[in-house]
Amino acid sequence: MRNELLDDVYSSEDLSLRLPKSGFPAVEREPQHVFAAVRDELMLDGNSRQNLATFCQTWVDDEIRDLMALSIDKNMIDKDEYPQTAEIEARCVAMIADLWNSPDPVGTLGCSTVGSSEAAMLGGLALKWQWRKKRLAAGKPADQPNLICGPVQICWHKFARYFDVELREIPLEGDRLIMNAEEVLKRVDENTIGVVPTMGVTFTCQFEPVKAVNEALDKLQAETGLDIPIHVDGASGGFLAPFCAPDIAWDFRLPRVKSINASGHKFGLAPLGVGWVVWREKTDLPEDLIFNVNYLGGNMPTFALNFSRPGGQVIAQYYNFIRLGREGYAKVQNACYATAGYLAREIAAMGPFEVLFDGDKTAGIPALCWKLKETNGIGGYTLYDLADRLRSRGWQVPAYSMPANREDLVIQRILVRHGVSLDLGSLLLDDMRRAIDFFAKHPVVKPLTKEEASGFNHN
Repeated sequence: MRNELLDDVYSSEDLSLRLPKSGFPAVEREPQHVFAAVRDELMLDGNSRQNLATFCQTWVDDEIRDLMALSIDKNMIDKDEYPQTAEIEARCVAMIADLWNSPDPVGTLGCSTVGSSEAAMLGGLALKWQWRKKRLAAGKPADQPNLICGPVQICWHKFARYFDVELREIPLEGDRLIMNAEEVLKRVDENTIGVVPTMGVTFTCQFEPVKAVNEALDKLQAETGLDIPIHVDGASGGFLAPFCAPDIAWDFRLPRVKSINASGHKFGLAPLGVGWVVWREKTDLPEDLIFNVNYLGGNMPTFALNFSRPGGQVIAQYYNFIRLGREGYAKVQNACYATAGYLAREIAAMGPFEVLFDGDKTAGIPALCWKLKETNGIGGYTLYDLADRLRSRGWQVPAYSMPANREDLVIQRILVRHGVSLDLGSLLLDDMRRAIDFFAKHPVVKPLTKEEASGFNHN
């Protein structure tokens, strides 16, 4: 027994055999041994800081880690038992409503969610319920709702399928890779529950033109009487434009914008996973969607899809709001934009690449994307080969083909999040140059295909 206590963890009996991988284990094991084994498996995930594919926050400070630990055992949905966590969530909603220029930041409604997809679905449900109420009050059928969005925002595909709404997605066409007002007007009718522009589309990271869509819908209402609301998928831009491009009118300054969702765990700088949805005014959220629940002795309203969940992400979000304020968020996000611009200039100067989006803060999020000027680069490589070569150095820089109607266009993309410094970016550039030199000296006989290359999810 004494020898077992003194054994090094990797010479222990627990780790002398493969640990169970499928069947439920029969015996208990020492916690430090199991911890070491699980920690070692996690090394195979790679370094999240080098993951330039994800929109999600991969760097947090020590104070946030401590606050997350303090909140790990708190079920934030139980507002009766954890009233201060509930109060902090309400403060965050009011602060975000103020950030997005709600006419009544304190009196309007909003909530935190597990992620922005849940927040988007709550916004979509409110649009559907409001539309249905108006249709039934007018004695008209309400069985064929449709929703209009830009190209390939996956959460809206989910919303449409789960909640029985026809999705009228605007396809890509030529050099137009996002929604525009003209394409919206081609698709609206009396069954349109709303239009959803995105502030930072998945593929090219550009802002869709919320103001232009708003003005087109104003004109449509004046001409036809159709009053179609807007829900803005704030995605990443909801926590960027207010600080770095405040003159862009995309939020509640436009009266037709009735609700906005955004990801706190993306450019909101909170840890995974928290999203937010806020309505312009209290009356924009139908009362039918609000449940009054008697839970553990307390009567509380709730309008989330999820119920039990930890409160740490909301607490961390509040910490960031108080810690950084408008000044700090602007410094952090502008530093990301500066790095994105630097990377775009350097990648363009390498020669083989044409930059399609360069991280312009007035046009999109701090990101960049590019294509090969020719079908293949020197040495016969494709962007899939380049992505694979960079992965050998730990970098995840996705290469992917665009969706329907532009599947011929293959691009690579970098997201510059908090923690991706200019110096870290310069190391990536060095590896890109080395990769290009390698392909020149060792031509690719059989380039990787889309199917063979590592896949990336674009959420």
